[in-house]
Amino acid sequence: MDARTRCADLCHEFNQCKPSDTKKQNEILEQILGSIKGNPVVTAPFYCDYGFNISVGENFYTNHNVTILDGAKVTFGDNVFIASNCVFSTAGHAIDSEQRAKGLEIALPITVGDNGG
Repeated sequence: MDARTRCADLCHEFNQCKPSDTKKQNEILEQILGSIKGNPVVTAPFYCDYGFNISVGENFYTNHNVTILDGAKVTFGDNVFIASNCVFSTAGHAIDSEQRAKGLEIALPITVGDNGG
C-alpha cells in the first residue's frame, strides 16, 4: 500500500504541473517511472499504480488521460505513441468466484515493442 500511495501522490503532483513546466514534469516522471530512455512526453492527466514497473524507450509519447495499471512489468519500446484515454492493465482477477472472493489477484506483463509493434 505504501508504494501505491507514494505513486498516487507523485501522479497527483505531476498532474498539477503547468503544461509549460516541462522541467518539473520530467523530474517527477523520473521519480515515478522505473526506466526511461530519452525524454518522454507524458500529457496530463496520467495515472499508474506503482510506476517502478514501467519502462519507456526513446521517443515515447502519451496523450491526455492515459492509465497504466502496473502490477506487473509494462515495457514500451522506442517510438511508441499512445492516444488519449488508453488503459494498459496488467491486473486481473480470478474467474472462479470463491478464489475471487478470497482476494486472489493476478498480474501479467505487457510489452509494446519498438514503433508500437
